[in-house]
Amino acid sequence: MSLNRRHFLVTGLRAGAAVAVPAAAAHAAAEPGPAAETAENLAARGLLTDPFTLGVACGDPDHEGFVLWTRLAQQPMAEDGFGGMPGRPFPVRWQVYADERARRVVRAGVSVATPEWGHSVHVEVSGLRPDREYWYRFRVGPYVSPLGRARTAPHPLAYGGALSMAFISCAQYEHGYFTSYRHLAAERPDLILHLGDYQYEYTRDTYTIPGGNVRHHEGPETETLANYRQRHAQYKADPDLQAAHAAAPWLVVWDDHELDNNWADEVPEKPKVPQPGFLSRREAAFRAYYENMPLRRASIPRGIDMQLYRRVRWGRMATFHMLDTRQYRDDQSCDGYRDCPAAADPARSITGAAQEEWLLDGFHDSRAQWDILGQQVFFAQRDNNAGPAKVTSMDAWDGYVASRRRITQGWVDAQVRNPVVLTGDVHAHWASDLKLDYDDPTGPSVGSELVTSSISTGGDGADSDPAQHPFLAINPHLRFYNNQRGYVLTTIDRDQLAADFKVVPQVRAPGAGVHTRATYVIEDRVPGVQQTYLRPLDPALRLGRRITAEETVRLETERP
Repeated sequence: MSLNRRHFLVTGLRAGAAVAVPAAAAHAAAEPGPAAETAENLAARGLLTDPFTLGVACGDPDHEGFVLWTRLAQQPMAEDGFGGMPGRPFPVRWQVYADERARRVVRAGVSVATPEWGHSVHVEVSGLRPDREYWYRFRVGPYVSPLGRARTAPHPLAYGGALSMAFISCAQYEHGYFTSYRHLAAERPDLILHLGDYQYEYTRDTYTIPGGNVRHHEGPETETLANYRQRHAQYKADPDLQAAHAAAPWLVVWDDHELDNNWADEVPEKPKVPQPGFLSRREAAFRAYYENMPLRRASIPRGIDMQLYRRVRWGRMATFHMLDTRQYRDDQSCDGYRDCPAAADPARSITGAAQEEWLLDGFHDSRAQWDILGQQVFFAQRDNNAGPAKVTSMDAWDGYVASRRRITQGWVDAQVRNPVVLTGDVHAHWASDLKLDYDDPTGPSVGSELVTSSISTGGDGADSDPAQHPFLAINPHLRFYNNQRGYVLTTIDRDQLAADFKVVPQVRAPGAGVHTRATYVIEDRVPGVQQTYLRPLDPALRLGRRITAEETVRLETERP
Protein backbone atom coordinates (compact mmCIF):
# COMPACT_ATOMS: atom_id res chain seq x y z
CA MET A 1 0.00 0.00 0.00
CA SER A 2 3.02 2.34 0.25
CA LEU A 3 3.92 4.71 -2.58
CA ASN A 4 6.04 3.09 -5.23
CA ARG A 5 8.94 5.53 -5.60
CA ARG A 6 9.92 4.36 -9.06
CA HIS A 7 6.33 4.73 -10.31
CA PHE A 8 6.14 8.23 -8.88
CA LEU A 9 9.42 9.32 -10.49
CA VAL A 10 8.79 7.73 -13.87
CA THR A 11 5.21 8.99 -14.15
CA GLY A 12 5.96 12.44 -12.75
CA LEU A 13 9.14 13.08 -14.71
CA ARG A 14 7.80 11.80 -18.01
CA ALA A 15 4.65 13.86 -17.69
CA GLY A 16 6.59 16.93 -16.56
CA ALA A 17 9.08 16.65 -19.40
CA ALA A 18 6.39 16.06 -22.01
CA VAL A 19 4.40 19.17 -21.22
CA ALA A 20 7.41 21.39 -21.90
CA VAL A 21 7.96 20.37 -25.53
CA PRO A 22 6.86 22.72 -28.31
CA ALA A 23 3.74 21.94 -30.31
CA ALA A 24 5.59 20.72 -33.39
CA ALA A 25 7.61 18.22 -31.39
CA ALA A 26 4.48 17.15 -29.53
CA HIS A 27 2.70 16.52 -32.80
CA ALA A 28 5.55 14.34 -34.01
CA ALA A 29 5.61 12.44 -30.73
CA ALA A 30 1.89 11.74 -30.99
CA GLU A 31 2.10 10.07 -34.38
CA PRO A 32 2.44 6.27 -34.36
CA GLY A 33 5.95 5.24 -35.38
CA PRO A 34 7.89 2.06 -35.88
CA ALA A 35 8.30 1.67 -32.13
CA ALA A 36 4.54 1.74 -31.49
CA GLU A 37 3.36 -1.55 -30.05
CA THR A 38 1.11 -3.70 -32.20
CA ALA A 39 -1.91 -5.62 -31.01
CA GLU A 40 0.11 -8.81 -31.37
CA ASN A 41 2.91 -7.49 -29.13
CA LEU A 42 0.40 -6.34 -26.53
CA ALA A 43 -1.43 -9.67 -26.65
CA ALA A 44 1.82 -11.43 -25.94
CA ARG A 45 2.05 -9.32 -22.78
CA GLY A 46 -1.52 -10.10 -21.77
CA LEU A 47 -3.40 -7.09 -23.19
CA LEU A 48 -5.97 -8.74 -25.41
CA THR A 49 -8.70 -6.15 -25.88
CA ASP A 50 -9.58 -2.46 -25.54
CA PRO A 51 -8.45 -1.35 -22.05
CA PHE A 52 -10.31 2.02 -22.08
CA THR A 53 -13.54 0.61 -20.66
CA LEU A 54 -13.71 3.17 -17.82
CA GLY A 55 -13.55 6.28 -19.96
CA VAL A 56 -11.48 9.41 -19.43
CA ALA A 57 -11.60 12.40 -17.12
CA CYS A 58 -10.08 15.81 -16.56
CA GLY A 59 -9.79 17.72 -13.29
CA ASP A 60 -8.38 20.54 -11.16
CA PRO A 61 -7.84 23.10 -13.95
CA ASP A 62 -5.70 26.20 -13.56
CA HIS A 63 -4.81 28.90 -16.07
CA GLU A 64 -2.04 26.78 -17.61
CA GLY A 65 -3.44 23.28 -17.63
CA PHE A 66 -5.24 20.47 -15.84
CA VAL A 67 -5.02 16.82 -14.80
CA LEU A 68 -5.86 14.10 -17.29
CA TRP A 69 -6.99 10.69 -16.04
CA THR A 70 -7.76 7.22 -17.29
CA ARG A 71 -7.49 3.70 -15.90
CA LEU A 72 -6.79 0.60 -17.94
CA ALA A 73 -9.23 -2.28 -17.42
CA GLN A 74 -9.95 -5.13 -19.81
CA GLN A 75 -12.47 -6.68 -17.42
CA PRO A 76 -13.72 -3.87 -15.14
CA MET A 77 -15.63 -6.15 -12.76
CA ALA A 78 -12.76 -8.52 -11.97
CA GLU A 79 -13.05 -9.46 -8.31
CA ASP A 80 -9.33 -9.03 -7.63
CA GLY A 81 -9.61 -5.33 -8.45
CA PHE A 82 -7.04 -5.43 -11.25
CA GLY A 83 -9.59 -5.02 -14.04
CA GLY A 84 -8.35 -8.04 -15.94
CA MET A 85 -4.96 -6.40 -16.49
CA PRO A 86 -1.67 -8.32 -16.37
CA GLY A 87 0.57 -7.62 -13.40
CA ARG A 88 2.99 -5.46 -15.39
CA PRO A 89 3.27 -1.80 -16.40
CA PHE A 90 2.06 -0.43 -19.72
CA PRO A 91 3.15 2.84 -21.34
CA VAL A 92 0.17 5.03 -22.19
CA ARG A 93 0.48 7.78 -24.76
CA TRP A 94 -1.61 10.91 -24.31
CA GLN A 95 -2.38 13.86 -26.56
CA VAL A 96 -3.98 17.25 -25.99
CA TYR A 97 -5.61 19.00 -28.95
CA ALA A 98 -6.61 22.58 -29.70
CA ASP A 99 -9.61 21.46 -31.74
CA GLU A 100 -12.53 19.10 -31.21
CA ARG A 101 -11.66 17.14 -34.35
CA ALA A 102 -8.34 16.16 -32.73
CA ARG A 103 -6.14 17.45 -35.54
CA ARG A 104 -3.97 20.09 -33.85
CA VAL A 105 -1.81 18.47 -31.16
CA VAL A 106 -0.46 20.99 -28.66
CA ARG A 107 0.89 18.65 -25.96
CA ALA A 108 1.73 14.96 -25.91
CA GLY A 109 3.72 12.48 -23.89
CA VAL A 110 3.86 9.07 -22.27
CA SER A 111 2.83 8.01 -18.78
CA VAL A 112 3.18 4.57 -17.23
CA ALA A 113 0.16 2.67 -15.89
CA THR A 114 1.36 0.28 -13.19
CA PRO A 115 -0.45 -2.51 -11.32
CA GLU A 116 0.58 -0.93 -7.99
CA TRP A 117 -1.82 1.93 -8.70
CA GLY A 118 -4.56 -0.06 -10.42
CA HIS A 119 -3.18 0.80 -13.88
CA SER A 120 -4.44 4.36 -13.41
CA VAL A 121 -2.89 7.30 -15.23
CA HIS A 122 -2.64 10.86 -13.90
CA VAL A 123 -1.02 13.41 -16.19
CA GLU A 124 -0.53 17.02 -15.06
CA VAL A 125 -0.51 19.06 -18.24
CA SER A 126 0.84 22.62 -18.15
CA GLY A 127 2.05 25.32 -20.52
CA LEU A 128 -1.34 25.84 -22.18
CA ARG A 129 -3.13 29.10 -22.90
CA PRO A 130 -5.56 30.45 -20.28
CA ASP A 131 -9.34 30.49 -20.70
CA ARG A 132 -9.39 28.02 -23.60
CA GLU A 133 -11.13 24.78 -24.51
CA TYR A 134 -8.96 21.75 -25.24
CA TRP A 135 -9.59 18.09 -26.04
CA TYR A 136 -7.59 15.01 -25.12
CA ARG A 137 -7.34 11.24 -25.45
CA PHE A 138 -5.08 8.30 -24.62
CA ARG A 139 -3.58 5.48 -26.67
CA VAL A 140 -2.12 2.06 -25.93
CA GLY A 141 -0.88 0.46 -29.13
CA PRO A 142 -3.85 0.39 -31.55
CA TYR A 143 -6.37 1.05 -28.77
CA VAL A 144 -7.60 4.64 -28.51
CA SER A 145 -9.67 6.10 -25.69
CA PRO A 146 -12.78 8.26 -26.08
CA LEU A 147 -12.17 11.96 -26.64
CA GLY A 148 -12.59 14.21 -23.64
CA ARG A 149 -13.16 17.96 -23.35
CA ALA A 150 -10.99 20.06 -21.04
CA ARG A 151 -10.70 23.74 -20.23
CA THR A 152 -8.17 26.07 -18.65
CA ALA A 153 -9.15 28.78 -16.19
CA PRO A 154 -8.74 32.46 -17.02
CA HIS A 155 -5.46 34.21 -16.18
CA PRO A 156 -5.27 35.04 -12.45
CA LEU A 157 -5.61 38.76 -13.23
CA ALA A 158 -8.54 38.34 -15.66
CA TYR A 159 -12.22 37.69 -15.05
CA GLY A 160 -12.89 35.90 -18.31
CA GLY A 161 -16.44 35.43 -19.51
CA ALA A 162 -19.38 34.10 -17.55
CA LEU A 163 -18.55 30.79 -15.85
CA SER A 164 -20.95 27.88 -16.38
CA MET A 165 -20.53 25.65 -13.32
CA ALA A 166 -22.60 22.64 -12.23
CA PHE A 167 -22.48 20.74 -8.97
CA ILE A 168 -23.68 17.23 -8.15
CA SER A 169 -23.73 14.66 -5.36
CA CYS A 170 -24.95 11.24 -4.23
CA ALA A 171 -25.13 8.63 -7.00
CA GLN A 172 -26.36 5.31 -5.62
CA TYR A 173 -26.02 2.90 -8.54
CA GLU A 174 -28.72 0.54 -7.25
CA HIS A 175 -31.39 3.20 -6.73
CA GLY A 176 -31.67 4.40 -10.31
CA TYR A 177 -30.12 5.24 -13.63
CA PHE A 178 -27.60 8.04 -13.99
CA THR A 179 -29.86 10.05 -16.29
CA SER A 180 -28.80 13.34 -14.72
CA TYR A 181 -25.18 12.68 -15.67
CA ARG A 182 -26.24 12.33 -19.31
CA HIS A 183 -28.20 15.60 -19.25
CA LEU A 184 -25.33 17.33 -17.46
CA ALA A 185 -22.93 16.24 -20.20
CA ALA A 186 -25.23 17.82 -22.79
CA GLU A 187 -25.04 21.15 -20.91
CA ARG A 188 -21.27 21.31 -21.64
CA PRO A 189 -20.46 23.42 -18.57
CA ASP A 190 -17.02 24.91 -18.01
CA LEU A 191 -16.64 23.14 -14.66
CA ILE A 192 -18.34 20.38 -12.64
CA LEU A 193 -18.05 19.97 -8.87
CA HIS A 194 -18.77 16.57 -7.34
CA LEU A 195 -19.44 17.06 -3.62
CA GLY A 196 -19.30 13.48 -2.42
CA ASP A 197 -20.95 10.06 -2.33
CA TYR A 198 -19.57 9.32 -5.78
CA GLN A 199 -20.09 5.64 -5.03
CA TYR A 200 -21.66 3.61 -2.21
CA GLU A 201 -20.09 0.91 -0.13
CA TYR A 202 -23.02 -1.46 0.45
CA THR A 203 -23.37 -4.99 -0.86
CA ARG A 204 -26.37 -5.94 -2.97
CA ASP A 205 -29.86 -5.34 -1.52
CA THR A 206 -28.56 -3.80 1.70
CA TYR A 207 -29.55 -0.17 1.06
CA THR A 208 -32.92 -0.53 -0.66
CA ILE A 209 -35.67 1.86 -1.73
CA PRO A 210 -39.46 1.32 -1.76
CA GLY A 211 -40.34 -0.90 -4.67
CA GLY A 212 -36.89 -2.45 -4.73
CA ASN A 213 -33.60 -1.47 -6.31
CA VAL A 214 -33.43 -1.31 -10.09
CA ARG A 215 -29.74 -2.24 -10.43
CA HIS A 216 -27.36 -4.17 -8.22
CA HIS A 217 -23.88 -3.78 -6.81
CA GLU A 218 -21.35 -6.48 -7.57
CA GLY A 219 -19.21 -7.87 -4.80
CA PRO A 220 -19.35 -7.62 -1.01
CA GLU A 221 -19.50 -4.46 1.08
CA THR A 222 -16.31 -2.61 0.21
CA GLU A 223 -13.57 -3.14 2.79
CA THR A 224 -10.43 -4.08 0.84
CA LEU A 225 -8.53 -2.38 -1.95
CA ALA A 226 -9.84 -4.99 -4.40
CA ASN A 227 -13.42 -4.31 -3.26
CA TYR A 228 -13.12 -0.53 -3.68
CA ARG A 229 -11.43 -0.85 -7.07
CA GLN A 230 -14.20 -3.15 -8.29
CA ARG A 231 -16.94 -0.82 -7.02
CA HIS A 232 -15.34 2.25 -8.61
CA ALA A 233 -15.05 0.30 -11.85
CA GLN A 234 -18.72 -0.65 -11.78
CA TYR A 235 -19.69 3.01 -11.46
CA LYS A 236 -17.11 4.23 -13.98
CA ALA A 237 -18.34 1.70 -16.56
CA ASP A 238 -21.74 3.43 -16.63
CA PRO A 239 -21.97 5.27 -20.00
CA ASP A 240 -23.85 8.27 -18.56
CA LEU A 241 -21.17 8.85 -15.92
CA GLN A 242 -18.48 8.49 -18.57
CA ALA A 243 -20.23 11.11 -20.70
CA ALA A 244 -20.30 13.59 -17.80
CA HIS A 245 -16.60 13.05 -17.10
CA ALA A 246 -15.71 13.54 -20.75
CA ALA A 247 -17.76 16.74 -21.01
CA ALA A 248 -15.81 19.07 -18.70
CA PRO A 249 -13.14 19.25 -15.99
CA TRP A 250 -14.23 18.14 -12.51
CA LEU A 251 -13.35 19.21 -8.97
CA VAL A 252 -14.00 16.29 -6.63
CA VAL A 253 -14.25 15.84 -2.88
CA TRP A 254 -15.56 12.85 -0.98
CA ASP A 255 -18.24 12.54 1.68
CA ASP A 256 -18.87 9.39 3.70
CA HIS A 257 -19.93 6.59 1.35
CA GLU A 258 -16.63 6.54 -0.49
CA LEU A 259 -15.48 4.82 2.74
CA ASP A 260 -18.24 4.07 5.26
CA ASN A 261 -21.53 5.74 6.16
CA ASN A 262 -21.08 8.62 8.65
CA TRP A 263 -17.40 7.93 9.35
CA ALA A 264 -15.49 10.59 11.26
CA ASP A 265 -11.68 10.75 11.16
CA GLU A 266 -10.52 7.36 12.52
CA VAL A 267 -13.96 6.39 13.87
CA PRO A 268 -16.33 4.14 11.86
CA GLU A 269 -20.09 4.61 11.71
CA LYS A 270 -20.71 2.19 14.57
CA PRO A 271 -17.77 2.50 16.96
CA LYS A 272 -19.38 0.19 19.51
CA VAL A 273 -19.10 -2.65 17.01
CA PRO A 274 -15.46 -3.86 17.01
CA GLN A 275 -13.82 -3.03 13.68
CA PRO A 276 -10.09 -3.63 14.19
CA GLY A 277 -9.52 -3.32 10.43
CA PHE A 278 -11.11 0.11 10.01
CA LEU A 279 -7.85 1.99 9.45
CA SER A 280 -6.80 -0.54 6.81
CA ARG A 281 -10.21 -0.04 5.21
CA ARG A 282 -9.69 3.72 5.26
CA GLU A 283 -6.27 3.32 3.63
CA ALA A 284 -7.76 1.12 0.89
CA ALA A 285 -10.66 3.50 0.24
CA PHE A 286 -8.38 6.53 -0.01
CA ARG A 287 -6.01 4.76 -2.38
CA ALA A 288 -8.85 3.60 -4.64
CA TYR A 289 -10.36 7.08 -4.61
CA TYR A 290 -7.10 8.61 -5.84
CA GLU A 291 -6.67 5.89 -8.45
CA ASN A 292 -10.11 6.65 -9.88
CA MET A 293 -10.24 10.44 -9.78
CA PRO A 294 -8.54 13.22 -11.80
CA LEU A 295 -6.47 14.52 -8.89
CA ARG A 296 -3.03 16.10 -8.80
CA ARG A 297 0.07 14.52 -7.23
CA ALA A 298 -0.51 16.59 -4.09
CA SER A 299 -3.42 14.24 -3.33
CA ILE A 300 -1.49 10.97 -3.53
CA PRO A 301 -2.49 9.20 -0.29
CA ARG A 302 0.11 8.47 2.37
CA GLY A 303 -1.20 5.50 4.28
CA ILE A 304 -4.41 6.54 6.03
CA ASP A 305 -3.94 10.23 5.13
CA MET A 306 -4.84 12.05 1.95
CA GLN A 307 -4.66 15.78 1.17
CA LEU A 308 -8.00 16.56 -0.44
CA TYR A 309 -8.89 20.08 0.69
CA ARG A 310 -7.44 22.55 -1.76
CA ARG A 311 -8.06 25.86 -3.51
CA VAL A 312 -8.80 26.24 -7.23
CA ARG A 313 -8.97 29.72 -8.75
CA TRP A 314 -11.01 30.65 -11.80
CA GLY A 315 -9.26 33.91 -12.63
CA ARG A 316 -10.64 36.81 -10.61
CA MET A 317 -14.19 35.60 -11.08
CA ALA A 318 -14.23 32.83 -8.47
CA THR A 319 -12.13 31.00 -5.93
CA PHE A 320 -13.26 27.47 -5.06
CA HIS A 321 -12.33 26.36 -1.54
CA MET A 322 -12.83 22.58 -1.72
CA LEU A 323 -13.29 21.22 1.80
CA ASP A 324 -12.94 17.84 3.49
CA THR A 325 -15.46 17.56 6.33
CA ARG A 326 -14.81 13.87 7.05
CA GLN A 327 -11.12 13.18 7.52
CA TYR A 328 -10.46 15.64 10.35
CA ARG A 329 -13.81 16.01 12.13
CA ASP A 330 -14.56 15.08 15.72
CA ASP A 331 -16.90 12.13 16.03
CA GLN A 332 -20.59 13.00 15.98
CA SER A 333 -21.64 13.98 19.50
CA CYS A 334 -25.03 12.27 19.08
CA ASP A 335 -26.55 10.11 16.34
CA GLY A 336 -29.15 11.25 13.81
CA TYR A 337 -31.38 14.26 14.47
CA ARG A 338 -31.10 15.23 18.15
CA ASP A 339 -31.36 18.11 20.59
CA CYS A 340 -27.76 17.54 21.66
CA PRO A 341 -26.04 20.04 23.99
CA ALA A 342 -22.59 18.73 23.03
CA ALA A 343 -23.13 20.06 19.50
CA ALA A 344 -22.38 23.57 20.82
CA ASP A 345 -19.07 22.59 22.45
CA PRO A 346 -16.54 25.19 21.18
CA ALA A 347 -13.79 22.56 21.14
CA ARG A 348 -15.58 20.50 18.49
CA SER A 349 -14.61 20.90 14.85
CA ILE A 350 -15.90 19.52 11.56
CA THR A 351 -12.81 20.64 9.62
CA GLY A 352 -9.97 20.20 12.09
CA ALA A 353 -7.80 23.10 13.23
CA ALA A 354 -5.34 23.10 10.30
CA GLN A 355 -8.02 23.11 7.60
CA GLU A 356 -9.97 25.81 9.44
CA GLU A 357 -6.90 28.03 9.63
CA TRP A 358 -6.18 27.38 5.94
CA LEU A 359 -9.74 28.38 5.04
CA LEU A 360 -9.73 31.56 7.13
CA ASP A 361 -6.37 32.56 5.63
CA GLY A 362 -7.86 32.01 2.19
CA PHE A 363 -10.70 34.38 3.00
CA HIS A 364 -8.26 37.13 3.96
CA ASP A 365 -6.10 36.57 0.87
CA SER A 366 -8.97 36.34 -1.62
CA ARG A 367 -9.56 39.02 -4.24
CA ALA A 368 -12.17 36.98 -6.09
CA GLN A 369 -15.59 38.24 -7.03
CA TRP A 370 -17.09 35.03 -5.60
CA ASP A 371 -15.67 32.80 -2.85
CA ILE A 372 -17.31 29.40 -3.18
CA LEU A 373 -17.05 26.62 -0.60
CA GLY A 374 -17.46 23.21 -2.26
CA GLN A 375 -18.28 20.86 0.60
CA GLN A 376 -20.41 17.96 1.71
CA VAL A 377 -23.02 18.47 4.44
CA PHE A 378 -25.75 21.01 5.20
CA PHE A 379 -24.26 24.30 6.42
CA ALA A 380 -27.31 26.34 7.48
CA GLN A 381 -29.25 25.48 10.62
CA ARG A 382 -32.19 23.11 10.02
CA ASP A 383 -34.32 22.72 13.12
CA ASN A 384 -37.13 20.21 12.62
CA ASN A 385 -38.88 21.03 15.90
CA ALA A 386 -41.36 23.91 16.14
CA GLY A 387 -41.08 23.99 19.93
CA PRO A 388 -38.28 25.21 22.19
CA ALA A 389 -36.06 22.18 21.57
CA LYS A 390 -33.54 22.48 18.74
CA VAL A 391 -33.55 19.15 16.89
CA THR A 392 -30.95 19.13 14.13
CA SER A 393 -28.73 16.75 12.16
CA MET A 394 -25.64 15.80 14.13
CA ASP A 395 -23.83 14.70 10.97
CA ALA A 396 -24.11 18.19 9.42
CA TRP A 397 -22.67 21.54 10.53
CA ASP A 398 -25.52 21.69 13.07
CA GLY A 399 -23.52 19.11 15.02
CA TYR A 400 -20.52 21.49 15.08
CA VAL A 401 -22.12 24.85 15.86
CA ALA A 402 -18.99 26.65 17.06
CA SER A 403 -17.02 25.44 14.03
CA ARG A 404 -19.70 26.88 11.73
CA ARG A 405 -19.75 30.15 13.67
CA ARG A 406 -15.97 30.60 13.46
CA ILE A 407 -15.93 30.07 9.70
CA THR A 408 -18.95 32.31 9.08
CA GLN A 409 -17.45 35.02 11.27
CA GLY A 410 -14.19 34.49 9.40
CA TRP A 411 -15.61 35.45 6.02
CA VAL A 412 -17.47 38.40 7.60
CA ASP A 413 -14.27 39.68 9.26
CA ALA A 414 -12.32 39.23 6.02
CA GLN A 415 -15.02 41.17 4.16
CA VAL A 416 -15.39 38.42 1.60
CA ARG A 417 -17.35 39.97 -1.23
CA ASN A 418 -19.71 37.11 -2.05
CA PRO A 419 -19.49 33.95 0.10
CA VAL A 420 -21.46 31.00 -1.30
CA VAL A 421 -21.62 27.49 0.18
CA LEU A 422 -22.35 24.54 -2.12
CA THR A 423 -23.64 21.34 -0.54
CA GLY A 424 -24.76 17.79 -1.36
CA ASP A 425 -25.54 14.81 0.91
CA VAL A 426 -29.26 15.27 1.72
CA HIS A 427 -30.79 13.93 -1.54
CA ALA A 428 -32.96 17.00 -2.15
CA HIS A 429 -32.65 20.50 -3.58
CA TRP A 430 -32.49 23.33 -1.05
CA ALA A 431 -31.61 27.03 -1.07
CA SER A 432 -31.02 29.16 2.00
CA ASP A 433 -29.72 32.39 3.44
CA LEU A 434 -26.84 32.09 5.89
CA LYS A 435 -26.79 33.86 9.27
CA LEU A 436 -24.38 34.51 12.07
CA ASP A 437 -27.24 33.99 14.53
CA TYR A 438 -29.97 31.62 13.40
CA ASP A 439 -31.97 32.32 16.56
CA ASP A 440 -32.56 35.86 15.33
CA PRO A 441 -34.57 35.57 12.11
CA THR A 442 -34.52 39.35 11.68
CA GLY A 443 -30.73 39.46 11.67
CA PRO A 444 -28.85 40.17 8.45
CA SER A 445 -27.94 37.47 5.96
CA VAL A 446 -24.18 37.08 5.57
CA GLY A 447 -23.98 34.45 2.84
CA SER A 448 -25.88 31.99 0.68
CA GLU A 449 -26.16 28.21 0.46
CA LEU A 450 -27.21 26.14 -2.56
CA VAL A 451 -27.82 22.41 -2.08
CA THR A 452 -28.08 19.89 -4.89
CA SER A 453 -30.29 16.85 -4.85
CA SER A 454 -28.91 13.40 -5.55
CA ILE A 455 -28.15 11.94 -8.95
CA SER A 456 -30.08 8.78 -8.05
CA THR A 457 -30.00 8.11 -4.29
CA GLY A 458 -33.49 7.64 -2.90
CA GLY A 459 -35.13 6.66 -6.17
CA ASP A 460 -37.57 8.86 -8.07
CA GLY A 461 -38.67 11.15 -5.27
CA ALA A 462 -41.73 13.37 -5.76
CA ASP A 463 -42.59 16.96 -6.50
CA SER A 464 -44.38 19.18 -3.98
CA ASP A 465 -45.10 22.80 -3.19
CA PRO A 466 -41.81 24.00 -1.66
CA ALA A 467 -43.58 26.63 0.43
CA GLN A 468 -45.46 23.93 2.32
CA HIS A 469 -42.40 22.12 3.65
CA PRO A 470 -42.48 22.37 7.48
CA PHE A 471 -38.74 23.07 7.70
CA LEU A 472 -39.26 26.37 5.86
CA ALA A 473 -41.80 27.56 8.45
CA ILE A 474 -39.55 26.61 11.38
CA ASN A 475 -36.42 28.04 9.72
CA PRO A 476 -37.29 31.27 7.84
CA HIS A 477 -33.80 31.43 6.30
CA LEU A 478 -34.56 28.23 4.34
CA ARG A 479 -36.07 29.36 1.04
CA PHE A 480 -36.56 26.35 -1.24
CA TYR A 481 -37.04 22.58 -1.16
CA ASN A 482 -37.60 19.92 -3.82
CA ASN A 483 -37.39 16.14 -3.44
CA GLN A 484 -36.64 15.05 -7.01
CA ARG A 485 -33.35 13.85 -8.44
CA GLY A 486 -31.11 16.14 -10.46
CA TYR A 487 -28.30 18.69 -10.32
CA VAL A 488 -27.72 22.45 -10.07
CA LEU A 489 -26.41 24.42 -13.03
CA THR A 490 -25.08 27.90 -12.30
CA THR A 491 -24.01 30.84 -14.41
CA ILE A 492 -21.54 33.10 -12.62
CA ASP A 493 -20.63 36.56 -13.81
CA ARG A 494 -19.53 39.76 -12.10
CA ASP A 495 -23.05 40.94 -11.30
CA GLN A 496 -24.76 37.76 -10.11
CA LEU A 497 -24.75 34.01 -9.63
CA ALA A 498 -27.83 32.38 -11.15
CA ALA A 499 -28.65 28.80 -10.11
CA ASP A 500 -31.05 26.57 -12.04
CA PHE A 501 -32.32 23.63 -9.97
CA LYS A 502 -32.59 20.87 -12.58
CA VAL A 503 -34.78 17.81 -11.98
CA VAL A 504 -35.57 14.55 -13.76
CA PRO A 505 -39.04 13.11 -13.06
CA GLN A 506 -37.80 9.54 -12.63
CA VAL A 507 -34.59 7.53 -12.33
CA ARG A 508 -36.07 4.04 -11.85
CA ALA A 509 -36.34 3.83 -15.64
CA PRO A 510 -33.77 5.25 -18.06
CA GLY A 511 -34.32 8.10 -20.51
CA ALA A 512 -36.33 10.63 -18.51
CA GLY A 513 -36.25 14.25 -19.58
CA VAL A 514 -34.98 17.18 -17.53
CA HIS A 515 -36.43 20.57 -16.64
CA THR A 516 -35.71 23.53 -14.38
CA ARG A 517 -37.84 23.41 -11.21
CA ALA A 518 -36.67 26.79 -9.89
CA THR A 519 -34.06 29.48 -10.42
CA TYR A 520 -32.45 31.43 -7.60
CA VAL A 521 -30.14 34.41 -8.00
CA ILE A 522 -27.47 35.79 -5.69
CA GLU A 523 -26.66 39.39 -6.55
CA ASP A 524 -23.19 40.87 -6.18
CA ARG A 525 -22.72 42.16 -2.61
CA VAL A 526 -26.28 41.15 -1.63
CA PRO A 527 -26.04 38.06 0.63
CA GLY A 528 -28.93 35.63 0.39
CA VAL A 529 -30.91 33.94 -2.37
CA GLN A 530 -33.70 35.47 -4.45
CA GLN A 531 -36.20 33.42 -6.45
CA THR A 532 -36.61 34.51 -10.05
CA TYR A 533 -38.47 31.47 -11.43
CA LEU A 534 -40.61 28.67 -10.03
CA ARG A 535 -42.11 26.07 -12.34
CA PRO A 536 -45.83 25.71 -11.62
CA LEU A 537 -46.73 22.62 -9.65
CA ASP A 538 -48.71 19.99 -11.53
CA PRO A 539 -52.37 20.66 -10.57
CA ALA A 540 -52.83 16.96 -9.90
CA LEU A 541 -50.31 17.22 -7.06
CA ARG A 542 -51.89 20.18 -5.29
CA LEU A 543 -54.34 18.00 -3.40
CA GLY A 544 -51.81 15.29 -2.63
CA ARG A 545 -50.32 14.70 0.78
CA ARG A 546 -47.72 17.12 2.04
CA ILE A 547 -44.22 16.02 2.91
CA THR A 548 -43.58 15.92 6.66
CA ALA A 549 -40.52 16.69 8.72
CA GLU A 550 -40.36 13.04 9.77
CA GLU A 551 -40.34 11.86 6.16
CA THR A 552 -37.59 14.33 5.27
CA VAL A 553 -35.43 13.03 8.11
CA ARG A 554 -36.11 9.44 7.06
CA LEU A 555 -35.14 10.11 3.44
CA GLU A 556 -31.85 11.65 4.55
CA THR A 557 -30.84 9.27 7.30
CA GLU A 558 -32.39 5.86 6.66
CA ARG A 559 -29.46 3.50 6.19
CA PRO A 560 -28.92 -0.18 6.93
